[in-house]
Amino acid sequence: MNWISKINGVFKVMGLSINAASLCTFFSVVILFFVILYGILQVLFKKKKIDSTTKSFYLFVGPWVFGFLMFTLGPMIYSFTMSFFDWELVTEPVFSGLNNYGKLLTDKHVAQSLKVTFIYTFVAVPLQVVLAFLLAALLNNKIRGINVFRTIFYLPNLISGVPQMVLFMWVFNPNFGLINSALKMLGIQGPGWFSDPAWSLPAVIIMSLWTVGGSMVIYLAGFQDISVSLYEQASIDGANGFKKFISITIPQMTPIIFFNMITAMIGAFQTFTQGYMVDGGIKDSVLFFAYYLYENAFKWFKMGYGCALAWVLFLIIMVFTLIVFRSSDMWVYYENEMMPAKKKKRKVGK
Repeated sequence: MNWISKINGVFKVMGLSINAASLCTFFSVVILFFVILYGILQVLFKKKKIDSTTKSFYLFVGPWVFGFLMFTLGPMIYSFTMSFFDWELVTEPVFSGLNNYGKLLTDKHVAQSLKVTFIYTFVAVPLQVVLAFLLAALLNNKIRGINVFRTIFYLPNLISGVPQMVLFMWVFNPNFGLINSALKMLGIQGPGWFSDPAWSLPAVIIMSLWTVGGSMVIYLAGFQDISVSLYEQASIDGANGFKKFISITIPQMTPIIFFNMITAMIGAFQTFTQGYMVDGGIKDSVLFFAYYLYENAFKWFKMGYGCALAWVLFLIIMVFTLIVFRSSDMWVYYENEMMPAKKKKRKVGK
């Protein structure tokens, strides 16, 4: 690019060398610097007097804002810029326009990874949400030793992704794994799991249900926050347990269901470890989009293409998150009010 060459010439006169990648980084840092400087000037030179509470607010939030601008927004700007370059890390970045994004349309691995990711997300997330909700409902009962069961169901969340995958590769071993051994005792021939492309993704989905304890704890806190008076009033009206669950418990829990659904969906779209541990699986059966992104960027050093993949993933997550947020007006209830979250317009009389 001519403008990069001209700027590079200026830097060479100064005894420095610059390429497209470092230039984008430089501009990102400069932009962030001026954003921070503008914020500081706005605070310092405001005409009205700043009280101690406001000063304390800026003092405490300042480091976080600085960290966000430098280590989140800055890399995002840099990544978006580099998605328009053909850059293999060890070579000079070359501007390629929309070529990286155009390549997405013809890359068969992109289609396969999107297929795997979408199937996993739209099957695993509903199962996780429902299972965690039902477990929390059962563990909300006040019986002796209930805290022990709550602890047992939560413990798997303390194990990180790689040890979990190693454990389940043994559990799903087709020859001596725990599941197939149990099925053999019942006279049933177990599937091949990770050695069979048709069963690899179902195995990962089943594995994801092992860590519903985190969502379960959040549901449990929500159950304990429901007012007892609502159930008492329902009992007076002659409602049975099932009617109370449908008419009181579920509506009161919809904000927490909404929260767990959003977090689970975002996490599912970013699934990486399971694909990494089995290298995408046989015939790319568990080639998740995040893992394919990693392969391009850090295995094959196609950084420009990897950045484009990252932004596609970001847009996918953003679109589906917005869809869920928009739909929440129809089914999420707040503050003990049996009304949807969407506010009804009222005419104000004169």
